[in-house]
Amino acid sequence: MSGAWQDAAALDSAAEAAGHGAADADTTGRLAPATVEALAAAGFPAGFAPAGQGGTGATFDEVTRAVAAIGEGCTSAAWIASLWAYNGRFSAHLPDEGQQEVWAKGPRTRLVSSMVAAGVEAEPVEGGWTLSGTWLYVSGVEFADWALVSSAPPREGDRSIRVFAVPRDSFTHQETWSTLGMRATGSHTLVVERAFVPEYRSFVWDDMRRGKLPGTGSAVHSAPLFAVNGLTFAAPILGAARGALRLVERHLAQQPSGARAAARESSRISYTRAAGEIDAAALLLARAAETADRGRLDEDGVAERSHRDSTLAVELLVGAVDRLFQVTGTRGQATSHPMQRIWRDVHAAGSHAALQFEPAARFAYTRRLVAA
Repeated sequence: MSGAWQDAAALDSAAEAAGHGAADADTTGRLAPATVEALAAAGFPAGFAPAGQGGTGATFDEVTRAVAAIGEGCTSAAWIASLWAYNGRFSAHLPDEGQQEVWAKGPRTRLVSSMVAAGVEAEPVEGGWTLSGTWLYVSGVEFADWALVSSAPPREGDRSIRVFAVPRDSFTHQETWSTLGMRATGSHTLVVERAFVPEYRSFVWDDMRRGKLPGTGSAVHSAPLFAVNGLTFAAPILGAARGALRLVERHLAQQPSGARAAARESSRISYTRAAGEIDAAALLLARAAETADRGRLDEDGVAERSHRDSTLAVELLVGAVDRLFQVTGTRGQATSHPMQRIWRDVHAAGSHAALQFEPAARFAYTRRLVAA
């Protein structure tokens, strides 16, 4: 599997724009319009979109590599790129009429999502529902065209929980995202007030969890959610860790003096260990992506292993960045130095619920063993 992106030049341009605007994005708390447009032009929204709606047929491996390339310059931009792709994958669970409406403006349509529902009312009416409520942590809501939101916090096996597709003119947002890291994801609160959602713009959340489509679909669209959800959030962290590694390479290339000279050997060892940890994490994520691309997630224990691998990879990446942060010392802590931003971003991103190793071990990977 080559992992080559369909438009390498556009991907390079997006990575350059993301890296160039990363410091300002961190300061202002939002991505520059030029970065947003470059990510869309690179094809992230269409990567996993349904084939009949302009989807480009990207694989999990290709998206993981492309997102990581963006993440080397800006973790927040990579987060948005990844979510655009994976939200496009979610849209494949809509009935055909709903897919056509969501993607009517073309393959650069920007989808956001949130299953963190608060105070939602979905009142059944003729032909659909009247929807009201708020949803937390909607990354990219400021420049979204459509939103996919749930009727309640999802519970495994609960067939009553639905996901609704809501257009831009039916929702607003409240600026509630102000964090230590990942500051430019714009993960604000989305608000809907009595919007009509037709039946064809909704699907059962548990079908998405299991990878059950309304019709036939590719391995990408039929993958169970928990088996690939970790890739969504781990790929930006992989890119960020590689960006930190490059910073330390430049740091070590400078000839030290005084106390720094005495610590040089220790720094080289830390750098080497971090490089190995990052490579190991990349291999774990590559296996998870390749397994899903080959449609092997229905084999016994494989989906659970992929979930485990994504969380373990993130633990390795966070540890590697911690190690690299120490190597840069006081210089890396300066507000003008990109290392401290990467360190903040990686810790913030690594705290995502989908990336926690303990639940992956207790409730997924070992559950089948206990059941036996």
